[in-house]
Amino acid sequence: MLRFVMWFITDRQNPAIADIYTEHAHQVTVAKYAPSGFYIASGDASGKIRIWDTTQKEHLLKYEYTPLSGKIKDIAWTEDSKRIAVVGEGREKYGAVFLWDSGSSVGEVSGHAKLINSVDIRQKRPYRLITGSDDTTGSFFEGPPFKFKFTLSEHSQFVNCVRFSPDGSRFVTASADGQILVYDGANGERVSSLGGEKAHKGGIYAVSWSPDSSQLISASGDKTVKLWDVGAGTAVTTFNLGSDVADLQLGCLWQKDHLLSISLSGYINYLDKNNPDRPIRTIKLMFSLTIAAHYWDAETGENDCFSGKGHSNQVSKMVIDEANDELVTCSMDDTVRYTNLSKKEYSASDMLKMDFQPKSVSPLVGGLALAVCIGQIVLLKDKKKVFTLDKHGYEAEVGTIHPGGTTAAVGGTDGKVYLYSIQGNTLKAEDKTVEATGPITDMAYSNDGAYLAVLDEKKVTTVFSVADNYSVKNVFYGHHAKPVSLAWSPDNEHFATGGMDMMVYVWTVGDSDKRIKIPDSHRLHHVSGLAWVDEHTLVTTSHDASVKQWTITY
Repeated sequence: MLRFVMWFITDRQNPAIADIYTEHAHQVTVAKYAPSGFYIASGDASGKIRIWDTTQKEHLLKYEYTPLSGKIKDIAWTEDSKRIAVVGEGREKYGAVFLWDSGSSVGEVSGHAKLINSVDIRQKRPYRLITGSDDTTGSFFEGPPFKFKFTLSEHSQFVNCVRFSPDGSRFVTASADGQILVYDGANGERVSSLGGEKAHKGGIYAVSWSPDSSQLISASGDKTVKLWDVGAGTAVTTFNLGSDVADLQLGCLWQKDHLLSISLSGYINYLDKNNPDRPIRTIKLMFSLTIAAHYWDAETGENDCFSGKGHSNQVSKMVIDEANDELVTCSMDDTVRYTNLSKKEYSASDMLKMDFQPKSVSPLVGGLALAVCIGQIVLLKDKKKVFTLDKHGYEAEVGTIHPGGTTAAVGGTDGKVYLYSIQGNTLKAEDKTVEATGPITDMAYSNDGAYLAVLDEKKVTTVFSVADNYSVKNVFYGHHAKPVSLAWSPDNEHFATGGMDMMVYVWTVGDSDKRIKIPDSHRLHHVSGLAWVDEHTLVTTSHDASVKQWTITY
C-alpha cells in the first residue's frame, strides 16, 4: 500500500478540480483550513505541523513546528486564525496549543492517560477547548491561556471525535461505544444524548454540524451515516452506504449544502437527503496502481472501478483496443485479460493464462497483439495464443506492432530492436535489427506508422523513420534518470516521455531542440504511464496514486 505524503484540495462542485500539497516528508494524517481561508495547517505521522498558503499555486510555507513526538491526530484553529491546538501521540505529552506565527504556548493540554484522538475550539469568546482520548474520556478547558477544567467520563470506549457547534452553544462527543453525548458549549455540562442509549449500532468515528447548529451528521462502523435533529435528539435520516467491510464510514463533512462521508474503501459519498440509500455521486479515489483498474471521464473527471474479479497481482501494462471497445491488460499473475469498456466488468472467459509472466502487451492491430513475457514472446489473435517464440537469444523487454499489421518490433535489454514479419499466425525474424544506445525500456510506433520511437536506459530517445529502412530520424536528450513511458500524440508530430526523474517531456519529431518540459509532474513518485486524449491533452499516471490531465500548447 502506498504511503501518502500529500494533501488534496478539491472543489466540492467538481472534485476533478484538485490541487495536491506534497511537501511533507512523512504520511499526512490531518489538515485543517484556518477560518480566514488563507492558510492550511497539516500534520503528519512524525509530529510535524506545516502551515502553508492556499491562495497561491506554489503553496508557500509560512511556518513549521514539531509540537508532538508522534502522529498528529487532529488540529483546531481559533476563530481569529491566530491560535492552533494539536493533539495525537507523543512521549511527553499528547497535545499542545500555540500561537500560529511564533509557536509560543498559549496553554497546556493535559488530563489524559492515553493518546488524544480529537480536539476542537469554540468559535466564539469566551474560548473553550475540548478533547477526546483513547482513555475513554473527554477533557474540558477554559482559556486562553487554556487550562484544564474537568473530565468528561460518560463514555465506556475510545472517544473518537469531539466537535463544537458553529454557534458555540453546544458540543458533542462521539465514541466507539456507539454514543453521541451533547454538552453545553460554555460550561461543559451534559445536556442530552442522541438516539437514547445508542446513536449507532457500531462505533462512531466522526461527526459534523450543520451550518445553523441545529443538526449534525455522524459516521459509523455500522456502515451508515445518520442525520440528527440535535434539539429533539432523534435521527431524521439514516443513509445506508452498503454491507461490506469496505463500507464502514470513517469520516463525514457538512459544508454548506453538501453532506459528504468517506468509506473505509476511500470512496467519498455525496449524500442525498431525498434518497438515503443512494448517494448523489461517489468519488472513488485511487489509492494504489497495483491490481485495480479505474476508468475516468476525461471531461468531468468522474471515475469508477471495474466490477468483478480482476487480476490478483500487479498490472504491468494496459492498452486500449478501440476497434473492439476493450481494455487489454497483462499482470504479474501470469495472465492477459480483455475487458469490455462498455460493461466495465471483468470477464473470466476473456482471460488468457500465459506460460511465463508477461512484462508488456502491445496495442492491438486488427485483432493482433504481442505479449512479451519473461523468456517468451507470444503472438495473440482474437483473444487466443496463436504463436510462441521461446528461444530468441536475447532478453525481451517490450514489444509493439506496426499499425499496418505486418511487422512486430521487440526491444531487448541488449539495446537492440528486433524486427519480425507477421505472416498469418506466425512471427518470422527479419535479417535486421535497430540499434538504440542502451537497454530498451519502452517503444511505440506513431499512429500513422511513419516512425518508431525507442526509449533506453541511457536516457536517450531515438526516433527511426520506418519508410527509410529504420534510419535515424532524430535523437532526443533531456531526462536526468531512466525514461520508462512513451506515448505518441494523435498528430504524429509530437510524442511524450516520462521518467524516473518525475519529468515529462513533449517532443517535436522534426526538431529535437523544440520541447515542452513538465518538471515535477508527479513530485512523490515517477511517471508510470502516459496517454493522449487529443493532440492538446495529455494524461499522466504515477505510483503516487494520482492521475493528472495537462493542456499542451505548442
